[in-house]
Amino acid sequence: MTMPEKANTTSVLPVTNATGAQKSIEITPKALEKVRSAMAKENISPESGGLRLGVQGGGCSGLSYNIRFDTKPRERDRVYEYDGVRIFVDPKSFIYLHGMVLDYEETLLKQGFIFRNPNASKSCGCGSSFS
Repeated sequence: MTMPEKANTTSVLPVTNATGAQKSIEITPKALEKVRSAMAKENISPESGGLRLGVQGGGCSGLSYNIRFDTKPRERDRVYEYDGVRIFVDPKSFIYLHGMVLDYEETLLKQGFIFRNPNASKSCGCGSSFS
């Protein structure tokens, strides 16, 4: 499947695997642009490194999102590729992140990544923790 050169910033980039099934973690074009830009600033090679998405205990709602760059995937990671950008998710985090969309928001009040997670039953006001 080829990706359009210019995509609507509200759309999601659904990427399919070899069987044609849609991947379980998606990313919007705006978030993909921000990830690509930040990777270049941090000198993270898209060929070997990528963005690690995870979940850890803590935060005001019980679980917190974790987002950082990694130089390579771990042995048991699920690896997703979106237009040359790789996303790594460990097996435990995948349980909580399956079906989510990573978006990026830029307003007068705040800017940053947003986890649109259908598995979250509630989240805190800052959006960085959930249960």
